[in-house]
Amino acid sequence: MTAIPTFYSFHATSGRWTNLASLTSRLFGLMLLLGVSSTASAENLAVQAGWLFDSETGRLLEKRTVHVVDGKVESVERGFLQREGERVIDLRAYSVLPGLMDMHTHLAYEYGPRTYTETFTWNPADYTLRAVNTAERTLMAGFTTVRDLGDSGNVTVSLRNAINRGDIVGPRVFTAGKSIATTGGHADPTNGYRMSLMGSPGAAEGVVNGVASARQAVRQRYKDGADLIKITATGGVLSVAKSGQNPQFMEDELEAIVATAKDYGFTVAVHAHGKEGMERAIKAGVDSVEHGTYMDDQTMALMKEHDTWYVPTLMAGEWVTHKSQVDGFFPDMVRVKAAAIGPLIQDTFGRAYRKGLNIAFGTDSGVSRHGDNAQEFVLMVQSGMTPGDAIRSATWNAAQLLNAQDELGSVSAGKWADMIAVEGNPLEDIATLQNVRFVMKSGKVYKQPE
Repeated sequence: MTAIPTFYSFHATSGRWTNLASLTSRLFGLMLLLGVSSTASAENLAVQAGWLFDSETGRLLEKRTVHVVDGKVESVERGFLQREGERVIDLRAYSVLPGLMDMHTHLAYEYGPRTYTETFTWNPADYTLRAVNTAERTLMAGFTTVRDLGDSGNVTVSLRNAINRGDIVGPRVFTAGKSIATTGGHADPTNGYRMSLMGSPGAAEGVVNGVASARQAVRQRYKDGADLIKITATGGVLSVAKSGQNPQFMEDELEAIVATAKDYGFTVAVHAHGKEGMERAIKAGVDSVEHGTYMDDQTMALMKEHDTWYVPTLMAGEWVTHKSQVDGFFPDMVRVKAAAIGPLIQDTFGRAYRKGLNIAFGTDSGVSRHGDNAQEFVLMVQSGMTPGDAIRSATWNAAQLLNAQDELGSVSAGKWADMIAVEGNPLEDIATLQNVRFVMKSGKVYKQPE
């Protein structure tokens, strides 16, 4: 991918150059610590819910009023109430749920037949403008919080900051920035290039070889303003490289990444299809495994032992399987991998659910279309998960994975007032989540019934 240029300012007194993007990111972090939020509403609200999903228990509670003050939930009470000075939001005919959370997205990308040429024809601004559009679609689909697991040029760092300033509309974003890979690995940005363009990208570009550069890559993500670390521990489906499952990091490299990440307060998400690379990453202490296609009973037992989260991305598997049947849609090398790996993910998920793994909702949207994220719920239920557990995976569980359970994941006193509403009962028909009628984030209404 083409790198977004970094802008600097010269400080005459100190005689130093300042990285404005890095400074902006740190100033925004300070604002969050001080409780400053440009998107929070100062208006006091009474949200009257016909049914309210309790994400801690997975049950729907009848006739509840959620009192919202300064963008946060002040209290939840039985019945339909209104206090003096409150504006009522009437959702008595709807099921109200916490804002949904997608733990695996790529907001700067959306796969299509021109994806492999965009690398050479698109400017960084093109990816940024796409991300503005996909972020709004994601929020309007009811997803008020996402993890973005891989971009180029720190597009989603700037996107996150712009959303939090209130400049654009989108979900709350936790971003990994550029994924970390090894030379020729799944997230090596020059895979498939001709020799004269390939070069030798290094830690700053997210490509590492050895312990020292592995540590440097994590520290670079901190400098870039990322919120977490994403590594590609095995081959992948859509990269122009032969294997979709071979291990691509050595144990000492993985251990260096995880240890350094912990020093900086980062969690670590790991893309992994193949068993060996997956198990190396789990033993190194990563927080979540994304995809997990070839995990077996031994791998699942290891995940339970290490309290590793599983983010299944069923939509991505279904999507690449379908597109592998279209002549010319994928390069031949990618088509073979898509046809082999795609169909396996849903079966793996069913076995993982029955084994009792910790599961957090994730779609890999950007492979499939942004805004269609709720299709993942349908696939999860088709694979044997109960509707209540599927919703909990995108609320209560996702907040645990983010280490944000004190602020997100349920409609509870003291948490951000993130709520959505749908017609009907999602515990009886999970597909109702594909037609969200109301969206609130941090006490601000972005979508409401006509």
